[in-house]
Amino acid sequence: MILFKGIRRVQSQLRTPVDLVLIRYSTAATIASQDNRDVIPAPPISQAGKVQHLPDSQITWMPSPYTMPGKTLSQYKKLSKFRLTSLVVITTMGGYAMAPAAFDPTTFAMCTLGTGLVSAAANAINQYHEVPFDSQMSRTKNRVLVTGQMTPLHAVTFAAVSATAGLSMLYFGVNGLTAALGAGNLFLYTTIYTPMKRISIVNTWVGSIVGAIPPLMGWAGCAGTLDAGAMILAGVLYAWQFPHFNALSWNLRPDYSRAGYRMMAVTNPGLCRRTALRYSVAIAGLSAMAPVLDVTNYWFALETLPLNAYFAYLAYKFYEKSDSGSSRKLFRFSLIHLPALMLLFLANKKEWYFSKPAGEENKKESTYSAIKHSASSLGNVLPVAVAEGPR
Repeated sequence: MILFKGIRRVQSQLRTPVDLVLIRYSTAATIASQDNRDVIPAPPISQAGKVQHLPDSQITWMPSPYTMPGKTLSQYKKLSKFRLTSLVVITTMGGYAMAPAAFDPTTFAMCTLGTGLVSAAANAINQYHEVPFDSQMSRTKNRVLVTGQMTPLHAVTFAAVSATAGLSMLYFGVNGLTAALGAGNLFLYTTIYTPMKRISIVNTWVGSIVGAIPPLMGWAGCAGTLDAGAMILAGVLYAWQFPHFNALSWNLRPDYSRAGYRMMAVTNPGLCRRTALRYSVAIAGLSAMAPVLDVTNYWFALETLPLNAYFAYLAYKFYEKSDSGSSRKLFRFSLIHLPALMLLFLANKKEWYFSKPAGEENKKESTYSAIKHSASSLGNVLPVAVAEGPR
């Protein structure tokens, strides 16, 4: 019989219930040792593959849930998926910076922090729902809720506080449109996308919409409205999700299959490859549309051409020969591609506004001209003394 200890395969011959208990203790000790180095190591295994019995005095049982002093902040970071939340915040900041309006430090800070809190809440709720399935996947089996480092009630409370604080910041510190987008994205991720992962491969398209909303939140936070330029940014983020996630999921097919997730890489590998290629080409098309819609200058289309072309080339190699090598190359380059593309967006922005919103100067000038023209017309009708006023 083969049991899993960490990520290594361990041969064991179970003859008594005590052997099974010791194996379960070995796995628990392996997980606990990541946070506490004082935990007694797992029971040794002889060369014959038999578990050696340990005296009761050497066994340290870990209660579930167990808390580690000084690890609360680290556990919150894991619960909120800190790296994913950071990516969400970065795309929101990019949307704010690209909007055709003045940069305001206060609304920028409130928009950034509020979006981060809403994202943290969504990820916490996602982990709360997926504990039984995360425990079956090598990639997620050490998450804080799976290993019992945090209670489900604690996680839900953290999510509720984060969501309330984040949406309040977006509504009162930014504007209603940004708060509505944040609330909608929270609902979409936790209520539709999360359960759909076990029902239909459509979950990938829904998840891509979730990834496309943060730049819209940044744009709305700065400009107060959404226009064609905002849709270009959202479209790029939407299309980028497919080559990025399809390449990632390709090497995780055994995990997703074991946990019962309906992913393209598991149920329809051909569609997984084709979708990654199509949307990588779509990114190049959206980049070419940016200068046409006055989001960037025309240098942007030229500068992004090599970047997008290589991304599409890697997607084509993945489509042509789908293996662990081609999928890893596509996934790793996707992590470079998106930040580089966002930087080129910023470097080639059509016009920067540092003091006043776009069009405000023209609006004031036209208003002043209209008032002056009205006064002149009034002077032609009224007596001179009335038109000029008392001297």
